Amino acid sequence: MIKTMNVEELKQKMDDKANIVLVDCREQDEWDNGHIPGALFIPLSELEDRFTQLKPNDEIIMQCRSGVRSLKACQFLLEQDFENLTNLEGGILDWESKGFPIER
Repeated sequence: MIKTMNVEELKQKMDDKANIVLVDCREQDEWDNGHIPGALFIPLSELEDRFTQLKPNDEIIMQCRSGVRSLKACQFLLEQDFENLTNLEGGILDWESKGFPIER
């Protein structure tokens, strides 16, 4: 099952130092323009080759620009027997609109 989370919930988890793995699945140019601090960069275009870098039992939160590609990434990981998957609704666009920190 794929859960959803909004950016406020993600920010709270990060502030609480929750044991999560935030994966940014945008492409390199998007990543270079700014990303959520602490995110792991695995572009959707490389996920099929790199998903083994992730642990199936970790709490994984997938994030992209607005939530569409990250949902596709979650669906792919679900097919690889990952279970604890969350899609970040609104992606980095919503994150930035709330004034939350961005690394460049």
